[in-house]
Amino acid sequence: MLTFGLFGTGVWATEVHAAALAGHPRTRLAGVWGRDPAKTAALAERYGVPAYSDADALIEDVQAVSVALPPDVQADLAVRAATAGRHLLLDKPLALSLPDADRVVSAAAQSGIASVVFFTNRFHPAIATFLASAAVTGGWHGARGVHYASIFQPGNPYGGSAWRREHGALWDVGPHALSLVLPVLGPVTQVAAMAGPRNSVHLTLAHGEAATSTLSLALDAPPASTAVEYAFHGEDGIGVVPDRDVTPVDALRLAIEQLCTEVDSGTRDQQCDVRFGRQVVAVLAAAETARGQGRTVTLPS
Repeated sequence: MLTFGLFGTGVWATEVHAAALAGHPRTRLAGVWGRDPAKTAALAERYGVPAYSDADALIEDVQAVSVALPPDVQADLAVRAATAGRHLLLDKPLALSLPDADRVVSAAAQSGIASVVFFTNRFHPAIATFLASAAVTGGWHGARGVHYASIFQPGNPYGGSAWRREHGALWDVGPHALSLVLPVLGPVTQVAAMAGPRNSVHLTLAHGEAATSTLSLALDAPPASTAVEYAFHGEDGIGVVPDRDVTPVDALRLAIEQLCTEVDSGTRDQQCDVRFGRQVVAVLAAAETARGQGRTVTLPS
């Protein structure tokens, strides 16, 4: 039984992280820390666990941390937890800058802890099965993806998120898109980016010399034009990525299961760990530079 501390008190923390941890047979939720004392107390009471006012005290009392906080806050907590030898269950993106992502990776490597970054798509069984098959099949010339969300409508629980408003679709839904194309097409070597209407962003990515992908991302799309569509094209035709097939809570339980298995076995899977999270941040940072400077950015090999 792996004991977890939960960091965060927002909708994603309360309705997904807490529920997944409390309902998992291999975990025990041992406490909650948040930046809002009232919300922390309410969430802790809901699950019958202590509310912590000191983040480091909660880190000290558990074996693993589950973080549902803005990426810049997450990165610092992840470094502190990993340095203390605590396993990491984190959200995407890993951080909002490459130096912060590097700090997390370094701390995890030095302590040898297990880590999983919850790229939601990767823990939906239908999508995971498709990606594994597509990677084995090979022969893909590229991919195209559209992820148009509309979170700033009245009543949307994520519309008030300050970091999403500041950093936009590139950093919020961009990780979802990259988590699909990277496992099949491989690492990104060049990035071009252009801003579009309603703060959308449009990326063209080179995956070595063998493939390219195009991604169109938005958080403020007109409600009538919201869409999530991804497909690969290649020698054998078109491969359409299937829809998500489980709830976010069930998907997170699968991520938790992976983390628990790695802790028990001593293995370290790179598919969705902090190293993969850092790879995604590197592409996002390059895209931000490409968009801002109007040029193609080459990533280090």
